[in-house]
Amino acid sequence: MDIIQKLAAEFKVKTSQVEHTVELIDEGNTIPFIARYRKEVTGGLTDVILRDMDERLRYLRNLQERKEEVIRLIEEQGKLTDDLKIEIEKAEVLQRVEDLYKPFKQKKATRASKAKEKGLEPLAMIMFAQLKTEGIPEDYAEAFVNPEKEVNTPKEALQGAMDIIAEMIADDPEITKEVREKTFESGAIVTEASDPEEKTVYEMYYDRSEALSKIPNHRVLAINRGEKEKKLKVKVNVNVDDIHDLIERSIIKNEKSIFFDLLLETISDAYKRLMAPSIEREMRNLLTERAEAEAVKIFAKNTESLLMVPPVKGKKVISIDPGYRTGCKVAVLDETGKLKAYATIYPTQPKNDVAGAEAALKKMVEKYGADIIVVGNGTASRETEEVVANFIKKNGYDIQYTIVNEAGASVYSASKLAAEEYPNLDVTTRGAMSLGRRLQDPLAELVKIDPKSIGVGQYQHDINQKLLEGALTNVVEDCVNRVGVDLNTASPSLLSYIAGINMGIAKNIVAYREENGKFTNRKQLMKVSKLGEKAFNQCAGFLRIADGDNPLDATSVHPESYKAANAMMIKLCVNPEDIRKGGDKTIEEKIKQTYKAKSLKESISNMAKELEIGEMTLEDIIGEMKKPARDPREDAPPVIFRNDVKSFEDLKIDMELEGTVRNVVDFGAFVDIGVKNDGLVHISQMSDKYIKHPMDVVSVGDTIKVKIISIDHEKMKVGLTMKI
Repeated sequence: MDIIQKLAAEFKVKTSQVEHTVELIDEGNTIPFIARYRKEVTGGLTDVILRDMDERLRYLRNLQERKEEVIRLIEEQGKLTDDLKIEIEKAEVLQRVEDLYKPFKQKKATRASKAKEKGLEPLAMIMFAQLKTEGIPEDYAEAFVNPEKEVNTPKEALQGAMDIIAEMIADDPEITKEVREKTFESGAIVTEASDPEEKTVYEMYYDRSEALSKIPNHRVLAINRGEKEKKLKVKVNVNVDDIHDLIERSIIKNEKSIFFDLLLETISDAYKRLMAPSIEREMRNLLTERAEAEAVKIFAKNTESLLMVPPVKGKKVISIDPGYRTGCKVAVLDETGKLKAYATIYPTQPKNDVAGAEAALKKMVEKYGADIIVVGNGTASRETEEVVANFIKKNGYDIQYTIVNEAGASVYSASKLAAEEYPNLDVTTRGAMSLGRRLQDPLAELVKIDPKSIGVGQYQHDINQKLLEGALTNVVEDCVNRVGVDLNTASPSLLSYIAGINMGIAKNIVAYREENGKFTNRKQLMKVSKLGEKAFNQCAGFLRIADGDNPLDATSVHPESYKAANAMMIKLCVNPEDIRKGGDKTIEEKIKQTYKAKSLKESISNMAKELEIGEMTLEDIIGEMKKPARDPREDAPPVIFRNDVKSFEDLKIDMELEGTVRNVVDFGAFVDIGVKNDGLVHISQMSDKYIKHPMDVVSVGDTIKVKIISIDHEKMKVGLTMKI
């Protein structure tokens, strides 16, 4: 089965869909462009499926290349047989290819290679054949004694032959495969404390054994971290007798052979010395890779949910980055996110200047106005929140407040990018301003931060950084292109995630804008330095011009479809200016009346043929005509605003609350319920039905109703349930 057929079978799609998708990828088209503007070609495959297919395509191509290389290397040794070639070509994973290549791989000097140099391979073959049933092993070994080659006794000859057989067993791909499978099926990962007296966060692993095949991913990562920090000792345990029995079934052909006992000893040595260490490493790597892949998936999904939180537009914001000793940094932003004023207040320890803080906030509200106050969720967050809530209540202001996740804000505020954007502001003021903008437009602000620093997931510093970075970059790219950006206001950071645009071109777009004024049509992009025809084709549909020359430039309709879109508007008597003003909600009715088919779908089909355009593309154009540049973030749950605060002491068992999901992990979800620490909804408390993963039920940013089922005042932990 070739790669195309394999992908079609795995993804349960037509071969033609895969063929065309692979062609588009090989031509250098980006995934967002293919997903949005080549639906006819791919059969409407989503960006998620396309990403997975692209990744799988790379793996299968690497596998194919490795197979060809291994076949060539074995052939050069003159050892390639037809059967071996067939086995290599049949291999479905890289591990199998490497197993088959292992006996032919050039090794450093080993006990077996030294024994072969001493001429002991023929003796090894006599022993391995197990045909001799008369006499004793030393009788046959005598002929191989050769002091010149440092084989002084029959015993030494037999030991050398056993070393050769041990390596043969360890290199046998079928035995290796069986031992690996048996270890995974019946083995256990065993952990113990490096120092049993020391109190650490890893105490649950101080004396623990868990089946390799059943250990959850988050525990694998916790164990890895504990081992790295030298708090845990970790090993893989398996029933050695079972492994010996398994190998014996492959090796022992004649129990009456005079070499029977020596072969049993050799099997034990082959496993203990040559196989067990590498298979233990493989098991640990397998668990780690699986856990990392799952952790990356969770990070990606959580990051997507965070980026797709709806913007709070048209609101004046006072943004507070809380702190103790150095005070709380305050930034005042207008409706567009422009900084109007900033200050530092000291309502928390050690100064506790609540009166001074309230006076400063009052002055800002009365001078600049404010619709919302934003408080970061870091150090001193809840104390600051209490001050804000009392301030609003005391003055009778019609103002709400909300808590914003400040993960990564300090990374951004100290970055080169922040220094370039706001050279005259100090680090802390940039941080406070960034928090306010996260509320006004989360996507536009969060793209300025390395996705790894947003911190939604677990063990982000312990997992494969390249894997994590690639997955999160893809997520950000998909989100930015799904939403689209305003060509005349977007920052270089935001533009750099648009399909076909890198940071260099993004900076050139901004430079062109600053030099020539606003873009008035998409064609002007072709005048931007280093933005050629190919890049234009990839990016144009995702870049919007709100008040340009052509109303279609404000939509996600691609310039390549303008001819069909204009023909459709003429045919249906749609005024292009109506598109600019908010769309034509009656367009589908007009299509039905014009084509008089049995259904809207049939009418669209007839129209697509007439306009010589694909049906899926036409449906997208119609969607844009109805509601131009619709923001998909509108579908997400709205931000929770508060005007009162709860303390930990206010909480009671069975109290029902509304909260925001801040993080989703393997074992549950952390929910902001308005007190200092987020509460935990364990996976077992999410539903009465069995659920495989918390993400099947909740996402970051969701607003959910919960009930308190446990309170630990000492550890400040709250247990929640969604089973209300």
